[in-house]
Parts: sequence; structure tokens; C-alpha cells
Amino acid sequence: MLFVPSEALSELARQAFREINFFFRSSQLKQWAAILEDAAASPAERFVAAALLQNASIAAEGLLPTCQDTGTAVIWALKGERVFTDTDDVAVLEEGIRAAYTAGNLRASQLVPLDIFAETNTGTNLPAQIDIHTVRGAEYRLLFIAKGAGSANKTALYSQTKVILNDEAFAAFLEEKIAALGVAACPPYHLAVVVGGTSPEFNLQLLKLATAGALDTLPQQPDGSGRPYRDRTWEQRLQQIAERSGLGAQFGGKYLALDARLIRCARHGGSCFISLGVSCSADRHIWGKITRHGVLLEVLDHNPDRYLSRAVEAMESSLFAAAPRVDLDCPTDEVCRVLSRHPVGAPVLLSGTLISARDAAHARFRERLRREGKLPDYLYNHAIYYAGPAGTPPGCVIGSFGPTTAARMDEYLPEFMAHGASLITLGKGPRAITVAEACRRYGGFYLGVIGGAAALIARRHIRQCEVIDFADLGMEAVRRVVVEDLPAFILIDDKGNDFYAFCRR
Repeated sequence: MLFVPSEALSELARQAFREINFFFRSSQLKQWAAILEDAAASPAERFVAAALLQNASIAAEGLLPTCQDTGTAVIWALKGERVFTDTDDVAVLEEGIRAAYTAGNLRASQLVPLDIFAETNTGTNLPAQIDIHTVRGAEYRLLFIAKGAGSANKTALYSQTKVILNDEAFAAFLEEKIAALGVAACPPYHLAVVVGGTSPEFNLQLLKLATAGALDTLPQQPDGSGRPYRDRTWEQRLQQIAERSGLGAQFGGKYLALDARLIRCARHGGSCFISLGVSCSADRHIWGKITRHGVLLEVLDHNPDRYLSRAVEAMESSLFAAAPRVDLDCPTDEVCRVLSRHPVGAPVLLSGTLISARDAAHARFRERLRREGKLPDYLYNHAIYYAGPAGTPPGCVIGSFGPTTAARMDEYLPEFMAHGASLITLGKGPRAITVAEACRRYGGFYLGVIGGAAALIARRHIRQCEVIDFADLGMEAVRRVVVEDLPAFILIDDKGNDFYAFCRR
């Protein structure tokens, strides 16, 4: 028997979630660095890779986490039947999660219902998802995952039939679904597909593990027993399909996915579940285990600085070296005239005042508009940055502060633009056709900011930040933010041109 004291479990969880929010595996850093050396990578992709490496270097200082969305805490554990704990394992692991997320400048993102519609933030990033399975032996193995909403929202489950299980139909299905992934979850991705499964929930559990690389040791050929296996041939085809999408590492190119995994499982004859999901640039997972030798945690890479000089060199020679500068403190119509001189896909450097606001604030804006017939003045006078920061470290202007998925605000934008507000917005990922139409009709713009580089943005580009409205919303409060030379791409212009529509062609 192996006796595990409760302190060991809680401390392992605390340190695990601390580590994965500030450090990466060496393999992740190497994959980004390889993009810099790939002549076939687009200039935008090399810029993204350079930014991600610089972001990793800043995060490794232990102050600013790699991403502003420090994720939902997920633990998948294998507890040997000869492991004894004299406590509620889930409750003890939650203690460790609470300790990690209430310190270390991590963001609390979990909302609990007060009724069907009203919600409040717990302030602890709890509840977590914790699944513990019994296995043989006297070891306790735990996989810790911090899953951001951007990548979690790209999880899709499809209920298919036998008709899809042929080369032509399956390939066509993957072409369609991978193109639909988009870039809002901050590629380059680790892409995974799971085919089959005895239930939809089992299929999706395998998908989450596959995106974390936890199933990499599965056999690569079926053995007739029904045990899941990896199909390496289709993994290569998956990556080729992702490359052909043209979406690339956020702003066009070949690196939508760094790698791909395809897991094939047994299935009921009347069901064929197929799921697809990703792990984003904030690829956060780590193994821990408790054995008779002690409490052990996987070692992540604490020295991303070895890539820094190459990343800085790539950034200095990137397409932003000669990008036009835009003064956001000019009147909005003047800023729009400046942006109108450049095509979609063009890089720009932004300086001046932004207003940060996202989901919860936009819901209140709409309530006010419909109640009073007007919106706050700041929505008319400034560009709107869809973002919610992590905690602010001592001595810093703001915590990690990258963009959020712009599509979540698509429902509001046409109505706001019709009233002359939110004419310039910033976020990440593609937007609905209705947004492009609203930009064409009202003379607006949507600009893309690199996702996955939240520490870099906070350190290098944000000069001032203050809460100006809805302070009770915490990280979703409205803020006035002053930026300097913030890199962005014009993604939708005042003529209705959509950069991602061009990519998909």
C-alpha cells in the first residue's frame, strides 16, 4: 500500500497549475522556433512565432502568465488500487487549485449561476473538472490541464453513420470541419480527431487527452481487441488538410496546425461519433505522479531565452518593421480615413487610447441602449479592444492582456455601429458576415491582434490602464487602455472586405 497525505495532493496541484501557466515543454518551443527557419512560412507566421517565443521568455520570469485566459482547471487522474488517501481527493485537489489561482496573477474565469440567467464570478477559478479513475498498482498519476475557453470552444462532436467510413467521404468531412475551425483559438494548433467510441462522452474524453499529447503511446495499428489506436497515415493527411486551409498561424499561411493526432476507437454499429478539437498556443498540461519515491512533477522548460535573440531578430525584420503608425487619439472618423488607405491583411501599429470591453459589458451596453436610446460616450470616441486581463503583478501596469474571440461580440456590433459606436474594434479570429456588412454600411473596421502573446502585449505595448465602468465585473470591467505601437492586422475594412474570406479561397 502507498499512503498519500492530503498535503501532497494539494501541493502537487498548486505547483502544477502554477508551472503550466508560466512555462512550456521544450517540444513546444522547438516547434515555434522551426517556423522561423521555414522559408515556406508566411511573413505573418514568422512574426507570430517570434512573438510567441518572446512571450514565453517574458512569462518565464514568473510574473505575467503566458495567456490572459489562464484556463479552466482540469485534472485527469489514474489512482492505483493500492494507493490509500484518508480524505476526499477531489476536495484536496481543489484546495491546491484555489491556492494557485488566488495567487500568482492568474485569472479567475469561472461563473456560477444565481438563477437561470444571473451569474457571478467565484474569484477562485473553481469549480474545476476532476476525473479520477482506478487502475492497478501503487502509483497515483495525474495529468493537469489548464484549458482556455478559446480552444475549448473549438471542440466539436458530430454524430455520423457508416456512410462516412470511406476515404473520399472522410477526407471531404475533414476538409470542411478543419476549415471551419478558424483561428480564434490562437494557432498554430495541436489538432486532434477521434473516430468512434462507445459513447459520445467517452469519445470527447479521448479527444481532450489527445490534444494534450496524453495518448501518444497508443499502438499505431489495430489489434482486433477494440483498443484505441493512432492512425499515423491519417495524421499526416490531417496536417496536410490544415496546411491547405490557408488560415495559417492566425493571419494566413501553412501553420494552422503544428501537428495532428487521429485516434480510432470501437463503436456501436448504429453510431459513429467523430470529434475534433485543438490545444492552442497556450498549450498547458503537465504530468505529476506520487510513488514510493516521492511526489514528482514533470520538468517544463525554464529557459526559453535561448530562442530570444533569433525571435527578436525575426521581429525586427518582420512585416511590421515598415508598418504605418495609426494615432488612436485622433477623432474616430479620422482614424477610419487613415485605415481606409490600406487593404485587408495590411499590418498597422496602433498608439493611443483603447476601451477594453467584452461579453458581460456588451450585454449591459445593449440594455442601456434599449432603455435610454444611447451608449456610453467612450464607445463613440475610441476603438474597442475585446479583452479581459489576468491579475496585475506588483509594479506592472496590467496583467497579461491578449485579445479575446471577437465573434462573441458579433451579435452586438451591427446594432452599435448603426448608432455610430464601436466603429473600430480589435480582437482575434474571424467574424460573421453580418459584421463585414455592418463595416461596409457604416464605415467601420475590425483589426486582429495576435492571440497567445498576452504577456508580451502587457509588457511591451500597454502604457496605462484604468477601470472606468462596471468595476463589479472584475476582469470583464470596462477599462481605458493606452497602448504604444501595438501590432495589428486589418481584417475587415470599410468596404466589407474580409481577410479570412480571401484566405479560404
